[in-house]
Amino acid sequence: MSWVRCRPDFFLPVRVLSRLFRRLFLEGLAAAFDTGELQFFSNLVALRDREAFKAYLAPLRTREWVVYAKRPFAGPKQVLAYLARNTHRVAIGNTRLLELTDEHVSFRWKDYRENGDHKNKVMKLAVGEFMRRFLLHVLPDGFHRIRHYGLFANGHRAHKVTLCRKLHDVSPTHNNSDSGAQKDCPVSSFELPPCPCCGGNMRIIDSFDGPLSRPYHVRRFDSS
Repeated sequence: MSWVRCRPDFFLPVRVLSRLFRRLFLEGLAAAFDTGELQFFSNLVALRDREAFKAYLAPLRTREWVVYAKRPFAGPKQVLAYLARNTHRVAIGNTRLLELTDEHVSFRWKDYRENGDHKNKVMKLAVGEFMRRFLLHVLPDGFHRIRHYGLFANGHRAHKVTLCRKLHDVSPTHNNSDSGAQKDCPVSSFELPPCPCCGGNMRIIDSFDGPLSRPYHVRRFDSS
């Protein structure tokens, strides 16, 4: 018996991993069916029958599954950099936009089914279709792209910050930017309503004369 050294770039036996994942996934699916966790509707109602469900899964036990395996992240900094690229970007970057008219929008995109120079392509869509596809990436009301937890959770941030200051025997202070902004704002006789999202204080950051010669105020949310 002798030791067989693997290739320098070898990570995991993908075929073995795919079959292991296939078995574990199907076993978990069958267990969820037995406990009643799976619900079937519309044209899948027939799968509520146990024998029909088993017959439906039978071909999947012999089919080759594709498992995409890659090396783990190098550390926390790389994880944060990866997440930042997905949480702080929009559906399409400005650098990909090539032409905009009243009727069409042209932009670059990558076809990953191609190789080499053929991967980069240009798509031209009608303005309405482009906006429809873009709005598919906009989160519905009530959903947040980034959520804060613990001390900075929006639901109880003001209470938690006050409690932390009390425990550390620290009096509430305002930074220089807040003081400067408050000095520039005119003194108001009424109290601004709280932010409807986080409950924080709103403040006036600018004002301008409207068509009826009355000042219009621009407000922003102060979530500090």
